[in-house]
Amino acid sequence: MATTLSFHSPSKPSSHFQLKPSPPLFAKVSFFRCRASVQTLVAVEPEPVFTSVKTFAPATVANLGPGFDFLGCAVDGLGDHVTLRVDPSVRAGEILISEITGTATKLSTNPLRNCAGIAAIATMKMLGIRSVGLSLDLHKGLPLGSGLGSSAASAAAAAVAVNEIFGRKLGREELVLAGLESEAKVSGYHADNIAPAIMGGFVLIRSYEPLDLKPLRFPADKDLFFVLVSPEFEAPTKKMRAALPTEIPMAHHVWNSSQAAALVAAVLEGDAVMLGKALSADRVVEPTRAPLIPGMEAVKKAALEAGAFGCTISGAGPTAVAVIDVEEKGEEIGEKMVEAFTKVGNLKSVASVKKLDKIGARLVSSISR
Repeated sequence: MATTLSFHSPSKPSSHFQLKPSPPLFAKVSFFRCRASVQTLVAVEPEPVFTSVKTFAPATVANLGPGFDFLGCAVDGLGDHVTLRVDPSVRAGEILISEITGTATKLSTNPLRNCAGIAAIATMKMLGIRSVGLSLDLHKGLPLGSGLGSSAASAAAAAVAVNEIFGRKLGREELVLAGLESEAKVSGYHADNIAPAIMGGFVLIRSYEPLDLKPLRFPADKDLFFVLVSPEFEAPTKKMRAALPTEIPMAHHVWNSSQAAALVAAVLEGDAVMLGKALSADRVVEPTRAPLIPGMEAVKKAALEAGAFGCTISGAGPTAVAVIDVEEKGEEIGEKMVEAFTKVGNLKSVASVKKLDKIGARLVSSISR
């Protein structure tokens, strides 16, 4: 009988990860006072240095094949925006979500039930904000349940916005912790979306207890493009995590470990070919999730036959991601992947070719006091 290993997702400190029902996304309450479980990290409450800021956080590709819950990267050009204002009409120490626009306008404006609101509250707690009220507008550039880190993008943009409006007192790893407060309540305690959304580039989560993040620098003189093909199909993270095996054969553990190590080496060396091979080689998560996304297996086959170095599911899906080192070739690959989704999965889909986002969540504009 094959040797097996118990399979658990990374856990929040002192507890194993368990799949729990997600909190309701709709509520009538509009205000929420800063009572996040994170600790205050600033000795003296800072004063706002801006009256208003606008921030952006990019889409992310989590897992990257064999790196389930510990590898992820940010992709350029797609993401969410947050506009944050000092608002005298909002009670001190509270935040109001005043408007949500873009791809997901039906999200709750209750900060306790909104990814951006939860992350903003956690950041306010870290800064010890008790004397200022804030209002927040969220513009969603990413659809929900797309596998591109939609919740993380909202959380990252909000955390960075709060940090910027009070003079950038927190570091990026601290902002990741604030974002994890949001992710834990929405899709589980995993940082492979929120870490690259805030930090940019490729990020390895070496440890969750304590949180230890390792940025992986892809060489600037090397080219890498992501072919992202998103079908009109929603793959809820909760459902996709429930499909995962509780045990895996020892041989699969060894294989996936070697592929994840190869992927990290490929990133550091700028070897897009090896990166693609490792990305395509998951034997644990992708085999259980791909059948839940109509046409996914055919899409991967089409990508590889069209010349992609590798292809897998982005995050929990349903977006498929392929890698290549020439943008024009990526566009050709995308066309073949769209055709496969249509012919085999009977799903409409949209393809885009994007570079690595090496910056992460950032300030776009500000208005001084």
